[in-house]
Parts: sequence; C-alpha cells; structure tokens
Amino acid sequence: MKRRFLLKAAATLPFAFAGMTTAAPLRRRVRPGDALWPSAAAWDDLKRGVGGRLVKLDAPFAGCAAGAEAPACTAALARLKNGFDMGDQPNFTHTSGWLDAWSSQPSAYAVAARTTADVVAAVNFARTHDLRLVVKGGGHSYQGTSDAPDSLLVWTRHMNDVHLERAFVARNCGGAPQPAVTVGAGAMWIDAYDAVTTRAGRYVQGGGCTTVGVAGLVQSGGFGSFSKRYGTAAAGLLEAEVVTADGQVRIANACTNADLFWALKGGGGGSVGIVTRLTLRTRELPAMFGAVFCKIRAADDTAFRTLLGKLVEFYARDLFNPHWGEQIAIHGDNTVDVSMVFQDLDEAAASRTWAPLLDWLRSRPGYTFEKPFQVLALPARHMWDAAFFREHAPGFMVADPRPGAPAHHVIWKGDTDQEGWFIHGYKSAWLPAGLLDPKRQAGLADALFQASRHWSVGLHFNKGLAGAPQADIDAARDTATNPAVLDAFALAIIAGGDGPRFPGMPGVTVDAVRGRGHAQAIGKAMDALLAVAPRAGAYVAESDYFQADWQDAFWGANYPRLAQVKRRYDPDGLFFVRHGVGSEGWSDDGFTRLAG
Repeated sequence: MKRRFLLKAAATLPFAFAGMTTAAPLRRRVRPGDALWPSAAAWDDLKRGVGGRLVKLDAPFAGCAAGAEAPACTAALARLKNGFDMGDQPNFTHTSGWLDAWSSQPSAYAVAARTTADVVAAVNFARTHDLRLVVKGGGHSYQGTSDAPDSLLVWTRHMNDVHLERAFVARNCGGAPQPAVTVGAGAMWIDAYDAVTTRAGRYVQGGGCTTVGVAGLVQSGGFGSFSKRYGTAAAGLLEAEVVTADGQVRIANACTNADLFWALKGGGGGSVGIVTRLTLRTRELPAMFGAVFCKIRAADDTAFRTLLGKLVEFYARDLFNPHWGEQIAIHGDNTVDVSMVFQDLDEAAASRTWAPLLDWLRSRPGYTFEKPFQVLALPARHMWDAAFFREHAPGFMVADPRPGAPAHHVIWKGDTDQEGWFIHGYKSAWLPAGLLDPKRQAGLADALFQASRHWSVGLHFNKGLAGAPQADIDAARDTATNPAVLDAFALAIIAGGDGPRFPGMPGVTVDAVRGRGHAQAIGKAMDALLAVAPRAGAYVAESDYFQADWQDAFWGANYPRLAQVKRRYDPDGLFFVRHGVGSEGWSDDGFTRLAG
C-alpha cells in the first residue's frame, strides 16, 4: 500500500512541475550594492507608505564590536533570557543557527506591519524592485526561514489582535454559525489561549510552546499537547485573509479561493502568500487537564531493553487513545523520562491508568525512579492561566519580567532552554500505528534500544493522529499536511545542539568538530528507527535541514497539488522558503532562479 501510494505521487510530479523546470536564463534578485537596489528616495517612499514603520536592521550583537560591556551588547545578551523580548525584536530569531547550514542574520530592512495595507505595500515594493522577501511572525523556524541577509522582512508581530467570534460564518459559505476566534498574524498562542480558554472557557487547537506564532504553526500543520484529542491546528482553520504575490488581499475559506485555503492548511508558511488574519474553530473545554511525570533508570542494558518492550506494550494497551499526549524520552544512559499530559481525566483516573506499569516496575529488581511518579491535574480553564500558576504552582511557568508586559505572557519553564539554541542535528519521522501490533512491538522496542545507543529519542505521541477521534482524523485529511500523520501513533524526534551562537555574540564559539560528531550520531539513531519505519514522513516544522526527499517527506502525495497552487498564486516565485513549495527552481539562499 505504501509503495503504491508513493509511486502514484511520483507519477504526477512531472505534470505538477510543468512550466517550473524548463531551462531559462538565470535570474538574480537584487542585493544591496547592486545598481538596481532601491534608492534612498524609494525606501523613503515605502516608509511614508507604511506610516513610518520601515526599520533599517543591524545584527542583534553588532553593538558587541565595542566590547561585551557596551550597553547595546549587554542589552542583547539579556534578551536571550526572555523569549518574549527576543520575539519583540525584528533582528532576533528564536534559533541562532544550524551547523553547516545557516546562521541568524537580519534582513536589510523590515516593515513592522500593523495593518494589512502595510503588508500590501511591502509585497508590492519587493515585487517591483525584485527583492528577496522574508516573513516573520513568531520567529521560531528551525530551518532559518524567519530571516535572510539582504532581504526585506515583513514583520507581523504587532498584528496581534485576538477577537472571540460567538457565531462565525465563513464569507460566501453560509451554513450554521459556530464559535471561533479571529487572530492577527503576529499573535502568539499564549494570546489565543488567554482569550479562548482562560477568559472564555473554550478550547482552540494550537501549539505547546506559548511564544510560537499562531499563523506559522497553522501553516505548518500545527500540533499541540492535546492534538490526539483535537487534531491539528490546520484542520481548525475556518478562514484566512492573505496577501498574494500580486498585492491583492484575498479571503480564503472552503468556498472562496478554496485551493489557496487548502494550501494554507499545512502547506508551509511563506510559500504562497502572507497571512494577515486567521479565524479558527473553538471547541468545548473538558473538565480537566493534567500531566504525569517520572524518570526511570534500568540497572543495565538487558533491563533497559526489557523496559522498552514493556513501555511499548503499555502504551499500545493503555495510552493509545485521545486522552493522552506529549512525550516519552529514551536516553542512552538507560533512562526513560516521562512527560505526558492528559485530558478529560481526573487525578485518580490518570493514576489508575499508570498503576499496571508502576506495579510491574516495583515488583522487579533493576529499576529505580530517579524522579518519582507524579500526577498533577487542574481545571482545564486554568491550563494557561498565569495568575492560577503563580498562586498554586509557582515555577512551572516563567513570566515576561519587563515592566508593562501583559500579565498573561508566560512560557513553560521547560521551553526556556530552547531560546537562541544552535542546532547540530535534527531529524523527525512519523511512526506508523502498525508498529503497535503485538507481533511488531518487539521490533519497535529493539529499534528504540538501538537508536538510544547513539542518541536520545523523543516519542511525541501528540504529533501523530492515529488513535484520535475519527472526525478529527477526517478533518486533518482535508489539509495539505503529509497524509502519513493520519496513521502515525507518534512523531519520533532526535535532535541536539548548543546554547545560543548568534554571529558576533561575545564569549562563545562554534565547535564544528564536536557538532558534526553529534549530527552523525543523530543520523545513526534515526537510521535505527527507520529500519522498522522505512520511508517515514517528516514534519516540515521539525525536520532535517538536509532532508533529501523533502517534497515526499513533508507532504507526500499532496505535493503536486501544492505545486499547482503555488503556480497559480505566485508564478514568479516572489515568496521563497528553502525546501518550501516551488523552491526547486531557486538557489538555497533564494536569490538566484535556476529554472523558468
């Protein structure tokens, strides 16, 4: 079945790319210093057209050239401790780079958009002057798509309004009104959760990290802690406002520009247009959300392999359902770190679920708890409630400490370590639910054990939809996300890196030899998993920068249709994302067109 699926997709590719791969003279976008680079007067015209919101950018650590004690340098270093502050800077990204791939370098100019008209002006200016265009909302891209040197940045951070819709009807669609939320392209998920869950007592499917941008997550597919119950964020999109390459403002929904609408639901951000506004479905909120934590150590390799087999069996029997999400990490030191969440269960029910595994562990020698088993449950309305956590569970969330910061701007403490990180290697693979069949469980456990000999493996159960309600699987099927997610019980992520390594940052160096060793080990670990899941798809937002078969890995049989949408709305390739839809005909930096 898998082979037929892939062959069918491959057979359509020549038709999908017809007109995109015909040989043509090389075309180069304009860079600073080129004769056709816009004049100072032209930039001034753009600045007036966007109400003064055009910013000339310097590298975030440019001020460190005067010394690490220079005020601009100390201010930049301080921002690394606050993801909200980093996101508020047009020249910062939440990832500082990837070894042998890219490093964070700001655009030449940024339009700090506050209105759709600002975005239109930037798009028209870039098209007229043949500029490289970049879009940034949250700025969390691991692939480096949030910035590019010598480019014009459309920065949507200030387009962050959130409005609840009690009775939304998509334009020109009719149908029954439904509860929804409309957000600007620059809103973060914590802004959406505060409005929808904390204040209104409803649920919107979004991301786990609170500082991630809403628009980027939806366009990449979008998984959060409770995706196993509520599906993907992309599947919850009801309508979007989009600026396309011709400078037109279009409404996209199931009835208007339906092909564009479909492409926005998981086709990858920044490839077919700039989203300025999104309306997302909201759902009824369960009574309770909760989490389970523990860390288990096995005494030796034999005990660890036995533990992995028991974990696979336990997951398949007791956790493979909409109640459970998030992850279990499997480490090379023979430990397993459990950080899972649940919904619509109370603390007692969650404890009963885990009792068989705990009884098994306690009845056998060779297993100890480095972190004790702990169950926490809370009313679902308080899941992202900053005031509630400050009072009842201080330390779980970290607030934006800046004076005047919104009170609801908090981030999970465990996510703060990712700020500015520098990637050595990152790979993902959707693991098919067939591996949970009793006859295949031993093979999966063996593969996990072999992988852990090279690098730690994270099994993100909420990032595979197998086991979710059928209605949510069907909704995700009507998105551009790789169909492999529909039959995956988890997304395996194997990754590693260092702390921030921004260019010009004082006191740090890139240890390329060490980093390449890490990347090689990460590759070997993934190879061990792929032995039982060959040709597994990868999640576009969390994947290998060097993915060779990226069209098939990211989108599978959906790629030909995405390519057609790209040709229709952006035939000249104004919007470029490396390894994004239609990028085959461009150099890796997006400046040189290699084919017509």
